[in-house]
Amino acid sequence: MKADSSPAAADWAQRPERSNMAMLRLMSWISLRLGRPAGRVVLHLITTYFLLFAPKARLASRRYLARALGRPARLGDLYRHIFSFAATIHDRVYLLTDRFDALDIRVEGEALITDIRQRGGGALLFGAHFGSFEAIRALGRNQPGLRIALAMYEDNARKINAMLAAINPAAQPEVIPLGTLDAMLRIKDRLADGALVGVLADRSLDDGPRREVSLLGSPVALPLGPFRMAAMLGVPVIFMAGLYHGGNRYTVRFLPVADFSAIDRKQRDTAIAEAMDSYARNLERCCREAPANWFNFFDFWGDAAPPAP
Repeated sequence: MKADSSPAAADWAQRPERSNMAMLRLMSWISLRLGRPAGRVVLHLITTYFLLFAPKARLASRRYLARALGRPARLGDLYRHIFSFAATIHDRVYLLTDRFDALDIRVEGEALITDIRQRGGGALLFGAHFGSFEAIRALGRNQPGLRIALAMYEDNARKINAMLAAINPAAQPEVIPLGTLDAMLRIKDRLADGALVGVLADRSLDDGPRREVSLLGSPVALPLGPFRMAAMLGVPVIFMAGLYHGGNRYTVRFLPVADFSAIDRKQRDTAIAEAMDSYARNLERCCREAPANWFNFFDFWGDAAPPAP
């Protein structure tokens, strides 16, 4: 197991927040009052702006897409990438107001969630900055009483709460700020109550311990913290992604990663390494299938160029 502490991996935390609450409220009003087609017209203007005036994001997009597509990215690929990001943010308005009639959402791997709920315990859902995590709300239509909490770093938690309040104050899920003294206890309590706790495990707020895994043909250092937490809590880990396919089409996908409830303490380090490799394989599979869903618009691999196809 190779651990790393990479400044580039935490670079995203240093970037200024581009979201604007006034714009979000305006988009919410347009979308809910005038309809989804009217809101998507505005998305093309936003996409064009970022394509022209966000050079760092544009460069990061080009480098990532070369990895995922196996060829140099074209202008149309860059536009589609940025537009997909804007579209999934726009569709939060509908997901957080339970307007599922506007979206076509399929669910794959739901049996994993059903099995865990029948066993009476909770699980950690390890997602990434990929696609739409909010699409998981569609699962509630088939899983009555399903409870979901989100664990994220405190600064992000404040931003998410502000965003949710701007869209629908009544729809806010529980957000557990990581990095606080009682975070682990709160997560443990929610899991004991049978809830699912979502964690975006692809990046960290600090330069804490990391481990190299292979992703899209190159090594990348992922944070160890989420996987160590899962091992300490002794719970199942499930990979979750809400893939956006264009238009109004989504697929919510659940894939197994690890079950730390069945792992002996002496085997914990090996189990963590295997879980991280499994998580990376699942994420790579989704990147190949829906490359425009990758929303880490910074130098994620910490190098200058992708490997040659």
